[in-house]
Amino acid sequence: MNILITGANRGIGLAMTQYAMEQGWRVFACCRTPHNAENLFNIAKLSGGQISVHIADMQELSTLQALSYELRNDAIDILINNAGIYGSTNNTFGSVDVESWLQAFQINSIAPLKMVEAFSEQIQMGQRKLVACMSSKMGSMADNGYGNSYIYRSSKAALNAVVKSLSIDLKKQGIISVALHPGWVKTEMGGPDAEISTRECVEQLFAQLSKLTMKDSGRFIDIDGSDIPW
Repeated sequence: MNILITGANRGIGLAMTQYAMEQGWRVFACCRTPHNAENLFNIAKLSGGQISVHIADMQELSTLQALSYELRNDAIDILINNAGIYGSTNNTFGSVDVESWLQAFQINSIAPLKMVEAFSEQIQMGQRKLVACMSSKMGSMADNGYGNSYIYRSSKAALNAVVKSLSIDLKKQGIISVALHPGWVKTEMGGPDAEISTRECVEQLFAQLSKLTMKDSGRFIDIDGSDIPW
């Protein structure tokens, strides 16, 4: 199986790359600055060619098209849009950092759509035909009981809207599109007090992904497989 992962240089993306290698899958591991991705390259060196590292800068959409051309003959079974940012901590009513907000929309909402557009032909060549976008419960309007976090919440809500539209627009091509909540994970974003490790997160996410069929397309899925309200 061939899998493409964005934001593969750290956190959940790095753990996904490690897990995929252990399953014997072919991994196209993507990040913004590969020359700074020491941990990713260390894993790739041990993979015996299973993992290749590529540039995919969510702020430079031309890099996505360039990568698509590079991989034009490679089928992709699963595309995981994992790259994302939280944005500025100036994120409360009256003090929202607009520049950071625009950057978050670019990386969290726009780039995932552009990745799918760029790789739609390779996904159709694959057997699984699955697009998985890393969202968050913070993108759920129904689940918002605390307010604030305008940047992250709105950019992930926009991503959820993208996923829902993809599930409709790509149905005829047999492509499954879902939004995932990874849980509260011990990453740079989640912090050391989070509930689960990246390994636990990844094992549970792939367990859910392995069960998906076309009827699941358009779902917003919690790490335990349950539906999250929009």
